[in-house]
Parts: sequence; C-alpha cells; structure tokens
Amino acid sequence: MNKGRKFFTILLIIVGIITLSLLGYLAYNYISNYITTKEAAKVVEEFENEIITVAIEDEVEVTNTTENNNQNSNSNVTAKPQTKVTKKYKGYNVIGTIKIPKTKVSYPIVDSTTPAAMDTAIVMLYGPGLNKEGNTVIVGHNYRNGGFFGNNKKLENGDKIYITDGEGKKVEYTIYNKYIAEDSDFSYATRNTNGKREISLSTCTSDSTKRLVIWAREN
Repeated sequence: MNKGRKFFTILLIIVGIITLSLLGYLAYNYISNYITTKEAAKVVEEFENEIITVAIEDEVEVTNTTENNNQNSNSNVTAKPQTKVTKKYKGYNVIGTIKIPKTKVSYPIVDSTTPAAMDTAIVMLYGPGLNKEGNTVIVGHNYRNGGFFGNNKKLENGDKIYITDGEGKKVEYTIYNKYIAEDSDFSYATRNTNGKREISLSTCTSDSTKRLVIWAREN
C-alpha cells in the first residue's frame, strides 16, 4: 500500500513538472512572439513614415529645381533623383515592408538571406526586387507561435498583401494560387509573369518536410 501511494505521489510530481514546463514553454513563445511582433511593427511604421517624409522633401526639391530652371533656361541644374530610405532592423538593412491584413502580418523585409537573417526577419530570396516587374520570392519561417509566415496556411485566394519598397512605392497584391511544393522544387521562383509584377511567399509546412507557396499578383 505504501509503495503504491509512493508511486502515485511520484507520478503526480512528474506530471506536475511536465505541465509546468509545457505552460512555461507556451508562455515564453507567446511573450517572445508578442515582443518580436511589436518591435517589427514599430520598425515598419518608422520606415513608412520616413518614406513619407523623404517623398515630401524630394517633391519640394524637384519643384524648387524646376522653378529655378524655368527662371534660368541656361541652367545646368537637374532635378534631384528620388532618395531611397535606409533603415536597420537588428543589424540588417531594411529594403521594404510586408503587410498581410488577414493574418495581421507587419514585418520589415531585409536584404540578407543568411540563416541568421531568416531567424530575425522576412527576407527577399530571389527575383528582380520589391515591386519590380517579374516574380519576387519573399521567405519567412513558419513559427509555431504564429510569427512571421506561421499563419500563411490561413490565407486564401482573394486575400491582399501589401509591399512597400525603399523608394516609397506601395503595391497591393491579390493572392490567386496556394499549394504545397516539394522542398527541392524551385520552379515557383523562376516562373514567367509576362512582365507583370508578382510575388511568391514561401515557408515550410508544419512538419518542415515541404513548402507552402503562395502566388499573388498586382491589382
């Protein structure tokens, strides 16, 4: 009887430790994702606000230059080229932002494709560049806490994605294809868009054996 009671007590202790560990792990993931999401959203806001400021300054500069040129037709002064916004996120250069309203995604896109960069932010993996003609591949991890592209499986045809680049151009894309691809299949990246602006979002599946790929085109 004492042995049975002792065994039951030990079992309860083990179950309690496992339960507390699991709750701690879930709490850590939730808090970590919350902090990361807030930090990323702040950088996105700062980046886009800076774009607005730079665009206004460029417009004023171009207007003043044009007026000076009109006053002096022999002037060699030319319009100031559009300024690119530069910003850092955890040591990486931000080249744009991605927003997906349905999954509440709001992250900076960085210019590095190293494993460390992919652990930190959304990256541009392949293509002509953000909001350029052709297909640009944007990659993010499928975090179990819903971070990055962890909720891409919830996206459907017709959902919207917004990409803002470093020159201040914001383009709305509409999802029109979603499928699972083999991890070795890279054909989605090299596909022909017939000169249209398109993006491909890529992330691993929940079991990390394949890839969830989403195609979206400019409206």
